[in-house]
Amino acid sequence: MNESIIRDPIKLALADRTRGWKVIDGTRLTEDINIECDIVIVGSGAGGGTAAEMLTQAGLKVLMIEEGPFKSSSDFRMRERDAYPQLYQESASRQTKDKGITILQGRAVGGSTTVNWTSSFRTPAATLQHWQKTWGLQEYTEENLAPWFARMEARLNIAPWPIPPNENNDILRRGCEKLGIPSAAIRRNVKGCWNLGYCGMGCPTNAKQSMLVTTIPDALDRGMTMIHSARVDKLSSRYGQITSLVAHGMEAGDVGVNTVAGPHRIFVKAKHYVLSGGGINNPGLMLRSKLPDPYRTLGKRTFLHPSPVSAAIMDEKVEAYSGAPQTIYSDHFLDTMPHDGPIGFKLEAPPIHPILAGITLQGFGDDHSMWMKRLPHMHVAIALMRDGFNPQSVGGSVGIRNDGSALLDYQINNYVWDGIRHALLVMAEVQFAAGAKIVMPLHEDAKPYRNWSDAKRAIEAMSMQTLRTRVASAHVMGGCTMGADARTSVTRGDGRHHQLENLWVFDGSVFPTSIGANPQLSIYAMAAKNAAGLAANIMKTRAPQVKASLNRGHDDGSANRVSVV
Repeated sequence: MNESIIRDPIKLALADRTRGWKVIDGTRLTEDINIECDIVIVGSGAGGGTAAEMLTQAGLKVLMIEEGPFKSSSDFRMRERDAYPQLYQESASRQTKDKGITILQGRAVGGSTTVNWTSSFRTPAATLQHWQKTWGLQEYTEENLAPWFARMEARLNIAPWPIPPNENNDILRRGCEKLGIPSAAIRRNVKGCWNLGYCGMGCPTNAKQSMLVTTIPDALDRGMTMIHSARVDKLSSRYGQITSLVAHGMEAGDVGVNTVAGPHRIFVKAKHYVLSGGGINNPGLMLRSKLPDPYRTLGKRTFLHPSPVSAAIMDEKVEAYSGAPQTIYSDHFLDTMPHDGPIGFKLEAPPIHPILAGITLQGFGDDHSMWMKRLPHMHVAIALMRDGFNPQSVGGSVGIRNDGSALLDYQINNYVWDGIRHALLVMAEVQFAAGAKIVMPLHEDAKPYRNWSDAKRAIEAMSMQTLRTRVASAHVMGGCTMGADARTSVTRGDGRHHQLENLWVFDGSVFPTSIGANPQLSIYAMAAKNAAGLAANIMKTRAPQVKASLNRGHDDGSANRVSVV
């Protein structure tokens, strides 16, 4: 990669005084600050980034607060050792309370969109139908959401990927084809992609159309103020409204969850407060703030796509660290599993980079070394379990530690374990059908198997237990469940909190279930829909002359009111 021809649009914009970007680095605060604005958005991922653009386009004064750093393409060196501490929650080591599930989640400007693998799916029709029937979300139909999906697909260049899949993904395709299992290609949100394969470490060529390079720069151009490297401590409420927000600037170099924030605080007063910090951080902040929760629904029904893993060794080189990371999938085991039956799952093939492989593969000494030495020949399949649809499928619950940080308790029950066993069987059979010489399910009792019959017999006999079976997830949903009934949900279908009229949640934490697909496009479309609704409601209360000036696109140049105390 010739770095000399790659321009960093973020660094250039920050250096260009004519752009007028208002960006505050929380690690460099020298005193407390007060800010007043129309809307404050907490979090800058798929939900927050989309909302920021929609709300600034409406002429509103917006402040965005992001806990992570403001990194951009010139910082993205395609090195795991740099990316994980800088760009991920808890240095890519976030886990559930029992350490049974590793959670890969972004923590930087752009959130998980900065580090995800670009997979883009509309919300499955079956998921929307379940939400309508079970959660009273009558407006969440394919027809109603179609224009919002189309809008965000156009905005973020979500389209079929025209390049043939890399070998890692083609193995999944070939194995499925051999067994008569339907598979298909994954759409991606990229423009001018170099097909490098290092999407999870931040895109060094700005091809990935994340919030970092699309909606957030647009919102900054329209006058938004952004504070990064700042952690929101508390929301204060009174008489059914949020009255203020307090945050701390972070200490320079802070990357963990249990570190002390810096000495200087940020006090915010806004007309409306939007939470977009995700399915763990949003409930954590609301619990820490002791917001109204009369029916004890907050933090409940927090869902992952618990994902078991199956590794294989092929004769030919796979080089799963090279090329677009996820381009093939199969929904066969979702489409054929009714919601009231066994848990369904989606098959995908993730990229394999050395550190991620090293910390995921089991074994020690020579056993572990054997797999790492054969990394170029390794294939990996994952199965995303669709949790939350069956009464036996209840997800997890967010609580807070003694220091106030959020923690997800996610007990995997027998219903989900049965699905994980089924998925391990399917993945092993697919890998052998594609020509694998060795297959090893990632389970403490597993050994390298050289044929399908041995693998099948072993997997059927394995004890499915936490910490014995490797499980990971990159998708966090729920915890601020939306629904028509305030007794069973936290937010309404439009994202507004049931008890607090100026508190809104725009991200995947409102999903009543997991969705059975990579969630970024669902978050984009639903956040756009609900942010547009919020903007329209605000405009109704504005004086006619103010609304007229906004409709003309007039900007008097005034910034969010910032005063140092």
